[in-house]
Amino acid sequence: MNRREFGLCSLGLGMQQLMARRGYGQSTAIATSAQPAGTGADRFALVDPDLLAVVKGTPLTTMTDADVAGSRKQPPVFGGAFPAVPGVTFSRRAIPGPAGAPDVHLVIADPVPEQKGKPVLLHTHGGGYVVGEAMAFLPGVMRYAKPAGCLVVSVDYRLAPETRFPGSLNDNYAALLWVYQHAEELGVDRKRIAVAGESAGGGHAAALAIHARDRGEVPLVFQLLIYAMLDDRTGSTRAVSPYVGQIGWGADSNKFGWTSLLDIPAGSAKVPYGAVPARVENLAGSPPAFIGVGAIDLFVDEDIEYARRLIDAGVSTELLVVPGAYHAFDLMLPDARVSKAFVASITAALQRAFKTA
Repeated sequence: MNRREFGLCSLGLGMQQLMARRGYGQSTAIATSAQPAGTGADRFALVDPDLLAVVKGTPLTTMTDADVAGSRKQPPVFGGAFPAVPGVTFSRRAIPGPAGAPDVHLVIADPVPEQKGKPVLLHTHGGGYVVGEAMAFLPGVMRYAKPAGCLVVSVDYRLAPETRFPGSLNDNYAALLWVYQHAEELGVDRKRIAVAGESAGGGHAAALAIHARDRGEVPLVFQLLIYAMLDDRTGSTRAVSPYVGQIGWGADSNKFGWTSLLDIPAGSAKVPYGAVPARVENLAGSPPAFIGVGAIDLFVDEDIEYARRLIDAGVSTELLVVPGAYHAFDLMLPDARVSKAFVASITAALQRAFKTA
């Protein structure tokens, strides 16, 4: 398994098939039953028919330390080259990291390099807080960033468990502050900066939005949270429905990811402020949000609850729950009808945010 496959499978993109077929991570636990524990229900029964074929009959795996260690030995995604996305110019940049920390590495994707004053999207990639890299997710990001005409700056933040909180948050904020301070050089409008991410990247984006609000240095116009990993209590101290989290990313992997980031057990009574967006009490003053999630994704309840809390805090929020959709469905099957509709909704929300900023 190469790093791209592992980084994507951490989001549910063929995790079951790849690990089972290649024997990767021999300690990986595999739930081979087609039924959710404690029920007589087929765990594929609620899947949208357009999304079914690629996952039907696959087991649910659990991420382990062995899997993470193996991922660190793999070569860069795309062999270190840039992805082939027509009409997009890619570049790399290393910027000074937080005090006492290494440089932060960025991948910059520009669909309109000749245009000045364009909006900019600061992107944090997915991977359960423990795997993944910016390059692997940029082709998916450009599906909505390109029609929105915005520059994308994606951060290769330091990963857990080698780097615990707040290391990754500090990396992401260093990138955000650099974008704001170098707006003219980048050809972007510093008054139209948004943050975005999928899965753990959505958790990073939400945490970054809160941190930026608290610091008061960089104004954000929008936060785009795509099936975001927001609450360490999901699947640990908070039980989940047997009908969610049965495909791609489950409760045990969730506990592993959060514990790796926090360096304390997921669901602990207390967590560091700002580490878990769902446990930050005051969300007032956060940037407007779009939250999109599948109805059978492990994160559906926490994403709905986060949207409710943003609304209650006076934050303009759009919530989209997609029936029959599991974790990272749109990346697994980008040409499916439901995936195209999902990406179209994200694109429209991003365009509105930049237009009205």
